[in-house]
Amino acid sequence: MRHLISPLDFSVEELERLLNLANDIENNPDKYADACKRKKLATCFYEPSTRTRLSFEAAMLNLGGSVLGFAGADSSSAAKGESVSDTIRVISSYADICAIRHPKEGAALVAASKSEIPVINAGDGGHQHPTQTLTDLLTIRSLKGRLDNLTIGLCGDLKFGRTVHSLIHALVRYENVRFVLISPEELRIPEYIREDVLKAKGVEFQEVERLEDAIGSLDALYMTRVQKERFFNEEDYIRLKDFYVLNKAKLSLAKDDMLILHPLPRVNEIAVEVDDDPRAVYFKQAKYGVYVRMALILTLLNIEV
Repeated sequence: MRHLISPLDFSVEELERLLNLANDIENNPDKYADACKRKKLATCFYEPSTRTRLSFEAAMLNLGGSVLGFAGADSSSAAKGESVSDTIRVISSYADICAIRHPKEGAALVAASKSEIPVINAGDGGHQHPTQTLTDLLTIRSLKGRLDNLTIGLCGDLKFGRTVHSLIHALVRYENVRFVLISPEELRIPEYIREDVLKAKGVEFQEVERLEDAIGSLDALYMTRVQKERFFNEEDYIRLKDFYVLNKAKLSLAKDDMLILHPLPRVNEIAVEVDDDPRAVYFKQAKYGVYVRMALILTLLNIEV
């Protein structure tokens, strides 16, 4: 039995197989329509979510399976004080696989250690978001044709953004990937990622404050929102929330084939006027999320079609 807690839980070769499977699902959906018949996915979401939860549910339904679960801690026994360990032990009796999102870092790992079914980390605090990373990798590879020899710009909240942390962990394993880290001083990448991941692996990166100074060199720009829920005080959030806004003027400095990605939800960091630009692929990215989660469910349940 395998779990997905970190993007590093799969080797590069295993990721290639998973992404190939996702592309086959995209091109041949009918082939997989009954692959998970009589299988059940439990979605245990202790934090609010739209895309991640619904894409997991859509993925399982597309595979012919069924879904059960809860969409908030208040609607679960967590409100009565039940631990994650106890919850997953019970859910192991009800479902075949579980996707869990929790505000505390490490909660998914705790669940996996006590579970009798595969556990998928659907986001744990500011730590990791591996299925979003799989979505990002599939989007970039499908639209760029490769995951190596790329310059990736990461913009916005790099301190608390778990999607950014997961994506860096995954992409440093590919050859000649360079990062441009674009953020205000207060939201720079955590020291452990700078030292233990980027510098330790000899990955080329630079840190800048102005998006305009970096956008012209990028093959892909990964925008993120400043997350109000990760801040300890309202004053800091208000001061930083509008620090970066991607608009047509800034986009005019970019390459014609640069991809604009965003894990969503968007607040105002990408102007609506950008949505019609062919380089804006964030809504297409959300669609890729369903295909890759379908592939992941099949892989963790050892189902071959």
